[in-house]
Amino acid sequence: MLHTEPIVTLLARPAFTEPAHLPVRWLGESTDGERLAEFAGRLCYMSQANPADRGTREYLENIKRQAHGSVLEHANYSLLVEGVSRALTHELVRHRAGFAFSQLSQRYVDESEANFVVPPAIIGDAELEATWREQVESAQAAYVALVEALMARYSWVESRVHRRKMAREAARGVLPNSTETKIVVTANARAWRTMLELRAGEGADLEIRRLAVAILRVMQREAPALFSDFEIYVADDRREAARAGFHKV
Repeated sequence: MLHTEPIVTLLARPAFTEPAHLPVRWLGESTDGERLAEFAGRLCYMSQANPADRGTREYLENIKRQAHGSVLEHANYSLLVEGVSRALTHELVRHRAGFAFSQLSQRYVDESEANFVVPPAIIGDAELEATWREQVESAQAAYVALVEALMARYSWVESRVHRRKMAREAARGVLPNSTETKIVVTANARAWRTMLELRAGEGADLEIRRLAVAILRVMQREAPALFSDFEIYVADDRREAARAGFHKV
């Protein structure tokens, strides 16, 4: 199977429990993640009575405007990302502060029928796609042959599980960066904002930029007040990009 778009699934979101002895006078619609961020911000000034009569989303808009992003770090969101290449995840995991990653292991998982991600730059060009497909199919065939030969070479290893691991860890070296992978990513809202500002911009690698825009759409549905200042637009290269209204929150 060939992937031309990422698949992003929300796995987990904050669950906010308001302490009975510090009730907030909430105004307007809000999600648990948004309320958690507002509660944290109001605690700093003990303004639970909401003297300015601000709705949650208005309050968080002001937080973003003033770049008081530390309160956004309390709200964590976990995403399952599929249909992306290992080239992309090599870049994604460079985002360390506020992030956690758990990725499919090529050492343990059989890639004999692996999927591949078509690089965005070649989609729609039949000649380029054919050249790329020929190379990934050849690499996969080499992987299958190597695993088979290595299983035979290490036949003296009593544990079949360990033998498979030895074979796959060696054979995976021929698989291309376009091999599809799956990864669970957890980050707080502030860290997600930083990642999105960097990776959804026009200067980012096309595949991770495409993913960043897809993640932004998920987060804008899930916690609009935390990501409402991001604008998705069509850039000069005719591909979608995004920019933040409030930088380095």
